[in-house]
Amino acid sequence: MKKYIAECIGTMVLTLLGCGAAVYLGCGTPAGVVGVAFAFGLAVVAMAYTIGGISGCHINPAITLGVALSGRMSWKDACGYWIAQIIGGILGAALLWVIIRYAAGYGCLGDPIKDPAGFGANGVANAGGPLGAFIVELIATFIFVFVVLGTTDSKVGAGNFAGLAIGLSLVLIHLVCIRITGTSVNPARSIGPALFAGGNALKDLWVFICAPLCGGALAALVWKVVAPKEEK
Repeated sequence: MKKYIAECIGTMVLTLLGCGAAVYLGCGTPAGVVGVAFAFGLAVVAMAYTIGGISGCHINPAITLGVALSGRMSWKDACGYWIAQIIGGILGAALLWVIIRYAAGYGCLGDPIKDPAGFGANGVANAGGPLGAFIVELIATFIFVFVVLGTTDSKVGAGNFAGLAIGLSLVLIHLVCIRITGTSVNPARSIGPALFAGGNALKDLWVFICAPLCGGALAALVWKVVAPKEEK
């Protein structure tokens, strides 16, 4: 049970801080893009070194799928992780709603917040529609989960530096994809904000659930091909 609670809290923190940065910094300027990218990446780094020893710090259903397909966890645990992550994503978005509604409707300089209705939700408009967004998210998630599987591999992984490598790779992915889809690569991170934003964010949510899961599955398959074989 502790690992499920850890996954719930970790996903809540990622959603709250990452999407909170998107709300208050916005992504309309290069500085905003960089700030939001680092918010998501640093949230992952912080949680990796906080709950990594408890649950492995997936905080992302696509990562959990990749890990399960790689045979590193049971499907029973994977289902528990998915439930915990989705709950965490919703809790994170709910806390962000509370902050916007009751505590901070304006930025530090007194300007209106950049994204009062979107809650950092993902969208398909800048990608040319659902197909373009699906392709972008599939490729981005493949890269991200591939990094996760490689850096956490028991034989060739990065050891204690895995959390840092994973967080920085998420920063890089956000720098490329924020202006296109808002960067999901994580169904749980997308579900929470979409529920509160409604409208197109909710209508197009399927893209940001299906594409990351497909990307995670593809990463697991490719990693099985390139990973070193167990010595007999």
